[in-house]
Amino acid sequence: MRRFLFLSLLASGPAFAQGVVTSAAPDGVSVSVYRAPDRSSDTAMNLDWLEGYALITEKRTVDIPAGKATIRFEGVAAGLFPESAIVTGLPSGVREKNLDADLLSPRSLYARMFGRPVILRRTLPGSGEVREERAVIRSGVNGAAILQTAAGFEVATCGGLRDELIYPEAPKDLSARPTLSIETEAAEAHRATVSLSYLAWGFDWQTNYVVTMNADGRTADVSAWVTLASSDSTSFADAETAVIAGEVNREDAGRGAVPTGGALVLQCSLSSMVPPPAPPPAPVPSMVSSPALMESDAQIVMSARAMPMKMNAAVTVQQEGLGDLKLYRVPVPVTVAANAQKQVALAQKTGVKMEALYRAEVWEDSADAVRQMLRTRNRKEEGLGLPLPGGPVTVFEPQGDAVLLSGEGGLADRAVGEDVEIMLANATQVTLEAEVSNNALRAQTVRLTARNARAVPVQFEARIATGTGTQINGAKIARSGGKVTRKDGRTIWAVTIPANGKVSWDYTLVRPR
Repeated sequence: MRRFLFLSLLASGPAFAQGVVTSAAPDGVSVSVYRAPDRSSDTAMNLDWLEGYALITEKRTVDIPAGKATIRFEGVAAGLFPESAIVTGLPSGVREKNLDADLLSPRSLYARMFGRPVILRRTLPGSGEVREERAVIRSGVNGAAILQTAAGFEVATCGGLRDELIYPEAPKDLSARPTLSIETEAAEAHRATVSLSYLAWGFDWQTNYVVTMNADGRTADVSAWVTLASSDSTSFADAETAVIAGEVNREDAGRGAVPTGGALVLQCSLSSMVPPPAPPPAPVPSMVSSPALMESDAQIVMSARAMPMKMNAAVTVQQEGLGDLKLYRVPVPVTVAANAQKQVALAQKTGVKMEALYRAEVWEDSADAVRQMLRTRNRKEEGLGLPLPGGPVTVFEPQGDAVLLSGEGGLADRAVGEDVEIMLANATQVTLEAEVSNNALRAQTVRLTARNARAVPVQFEARIATGTGTQINGAKIARSGGKVTRKDGRTIWAVTIPANGKVSWDYTLVRPR
């Protein structure tokens, strides 16, 4: 028989002795989120395992007693790195810092009360009579709950009994929320406004782009949204919020200790009774009706498979410089909710010049799959001209009276003036073949044949890379049968493939003597 024990706390006297000061919540807070350092900017963040971090700064007012004291800052981030915490505003400084890693929960409370007296409240089967007696916990949190009463040792919730444990008090070192405690010493009692800054794990952010191609096939409307995610158990209400783009040189030692807690599940392992059926699973909460996802009018829940949305947000992030980094600040306070996501508008650009084409990478005489792509340049003349943080891209195209999903890809960080290339899925209607002929000792002729099965002409380019290979050592393109260009160390063959047609191009690879 498995069930959760109902755990209740009886009201007692003051929770902490003299010399301990508790700050329950900050007066104000700011949250700056940094992207996961090992994640490529054009790769979507993993919502099940957020590896970015945040710099959190809190303002708190505390009454500091004379002499040595422990100041407890409750409600900090659960993923706080204690070694990164900085407290300013204390006249005597900080002597010691500790992240209280055990949270008040049914599991931790039961574990801490091992060998200590509790009240066993027992409901008798049949009559429903309730009895209470003193008992001592004699087992750990895993398995059966073994208690010692005046009658001897017994297992709770066995033989049809329904038992509850009542604790006379909570251990003083258990907190209901993640807590950072510091040791300080003051010559006299006074009130101080302190600033607490720290790094915390379990955050991340990205930019989500929605590209809607226009009917002319040469321009597009581009919407950009900053998506911020938190897997921390602490919410930060009305926070000044910003996200940071760029790479920060930071040594990461891992997550470190994270405050724990959890539910308590005890087994009636000594009973021969048939266990009752498991309760039905809890219903999955609706994304749209979730309070954590409906906190401000700056937030929009968007599915990559949904229809594109016209941006009409009252709040748009503002870009600021931060050395070699880019800072995007939300101009109004927002709530960074626990275990939730939030989206705020970054930019809306209409009529952006956008070239749709197909591309294939060629290594000397071997062709990869053809991919769809979009290309523009990050300049005002093309309709952009602003720093573009990397992130996933969803592309829609008009199809008659409807607008349908065309593809998904990713965009790496792009500064103003740089080329913007959005690689999409592999093509199914446009293909490329590489055929080798005249395979002499030092020379090799390659023919590329591109085919288009679509009913409209398409733009195509092949990028040929040469160098040290297994077949040709240091080969170079000596001559070709058509006009080509060079870019980024590659030879570019660009051509228009007619509808339901094909084109070919020959080039000769020569290796040195």
